[in-house]
Amino acid sequence: MIVKWLRENTIASVLLLLVRLYVGYEWLTSGWGKVTGGFDAAGFLTGALAKSGGEHPAVSSWWASFLEHFAVPNVGLFNILVPYGEVLVGLGLILGTFTWLAAFFGMVMNFAFLFSGTVSSNPLLLLLQIFIVVAGSNAGRIGLDYFIQPYFRKNFGRRR
Repeated sequence: MIVKWLRENTIASVLLLLVRLYVGYEWLTSGWGKVTGGFDAAGFLTGALAKSGGEHPAVSSWWASFLEHFAVPNVGLFNILVPYGEVLVGLGLILGTFTWLAAFFGMVMNFAFLFSGTVSSNPLLLLLQIFIVVAGSNAGRIGLDYFIQPYFRKNFGRRR
């Protein structure tokens, strides 16, 4: 019942617009600060690895293994993906462009930050993005998706 309301109701699309603008602003400002401020993920990654030891580790061993064997050796890639990914997620949510996809990739980053032992605003953003993803196309109804989705359905939708 709530899913149907989120996906079809006009009032829900207005509420989702407010949620999108808040979450998008958070992503955009965070990412822009990293783009313009010279972001380096090395400190964050080594800090997350340090949280994987001890009696009560905040970072699971499987995630620490990923960080140690993939993320740290490819820190240069993460120095690009994180800030520009945050900016793109923010723009997608604010403009209502590929809204579902932007929220999904925001969730992926939130999970990565949480797995790395950083709580901050990640749980709240994650929760709000779940509503956007569940709402599907209704989340971008008041945005550029209103114009983009019909084009994609027409040109790339299922052929009968």
